[in-house]
Amino acid sequence: MLFERAWLRAISALSLLVPAADAFSLLPRYGPEVIAPKFMIISMFTPEAEVWYGIPEFDLLAHNITVPGLSPLFPQVHCTKSGDICQVVTGESEINAGCTITSLLLSPKFDLKLTYFMIGGIAGINPHQGTLADVAFSRYAIQVALQYEFDAREIPTNFSTGYVPQGALDPTGYPQLIYGTEVFEVNTALRNLAVGFASKAKLNDSSAAVAYRKRYHIANFASSPPSVRKCDTATSDAYFSGTLLGEAFSNYTKLITNGTGVYCMTAQEDNATLEAMVRAAVHKLVDFSRVIVMRTASDFDRPYAGEADTTNLLYADQGGFDPAIQNIYLAGREVIAGIVNGWDKTFKKGIKAPNYIGDIFGTLGGKPDFGLPSAFIGDQVMAKRSHRSHRPSMVNT
Repeated sequence: MLFERAWLRAISALSLLVPAADAFSLLPRYGPEVIAPKFMIISMFTPEAEVWYGIPEFDLLAHNITVPGLSPLFPQVHCTKSGDICQVVTGESEINAGCTITSLLLSPKFDLKLTYFMIGGIAGINPHQGTLADVAFSRYAIQVALQYEFDAREIPTNFSTGYVPQGALDPTGYPQLIYGTEVFEVNTALRNLAVGFASKAKLNDSSAAVAYRKRYHIANFASSPPSVRKCDTATSDAYFSGTLLGEAFSNYTKLITNGTGVYCMTAQEDNATLEAMVRAAVHKLVDFSRVIVMRTASDFDRPYAGEADTTNLLYADQGGFDPAIQNIYLAGREVIAGIVNGWDKTFKKGIKAPNYIGDIFGTLGGKPDFGLPSAFIGDQVMAKRSHRSHRPSMVNT
């Protein structure tokens, strides 16, 4: 323990004197105790984590590794005896996820360069795109709440929502202040393989969910039995509910992805997790093309016609929580088996992404196929953030 702390202090000090890549290279990653997982499950809180314990396929609790910087509620990474499959639990919300994943990726106890990561958690679902207990694999994760916000009771009559993209003048404008975490895109070829594996699963359902979804008379999505889908994730620390918010975030998803994103799942962590991974990928600590985003639907993000928003969120027994938790395991185990069993033949060498992957800045190379051109972002972001003419400066009197 003292040796490890000494290493961390040394790296912190050296990072002030040498380039980041050189500092990272000093981490002792190749000793006999270093674990190199083939697959890392990312859970967010206790029910999502515990669904993987006591299962017949593998024992995640065979090897428990304490990692500095992880959540105080979940201080250990859990691994099988071989170290092929591991799990980290981030804690809920973006800050917890960002801190935990960063700590994991910088830990000298792991070599994660070839590891496949799967975010596996529950979510709210847009009833226009899916139903309770669905399993969705995302191409995009969108930080929908990274906007200006006005109380909806105080917005102009021509505003459809209190959310306005940063730097824009109305809800339909493209954001002019780009922070870099607005949207991430992952490997669609890997996503398609994961969908194929997960589609082998017999998904769980509940009688309460069957009854509740019948109240949604929206196309065929909301009233259908659970299935595996391809659609995208909206990240927000705020646990929101309501038709107007759902529509606003759906519109923002289309705006920020040039019309290619389809908002179906809610999350509180995914953009923070993916930002940590992009930063680690810059230094070759992970391979961002090996990231999977899987969410299962525990509740609808808005009420059915005639139901109050508060009833939908606070009081209704939607019946989706238990099957959504079970479907993380049922679908996820198929993905894990497909990758681990196909390791030598297919997955060790990686799955080449046919699409752009990474953040809105193009940090990992390539040209983003969403948002405004990266050249605009590069030219404008610093100027916009340092000259906010619409926000008056403080003057001492």
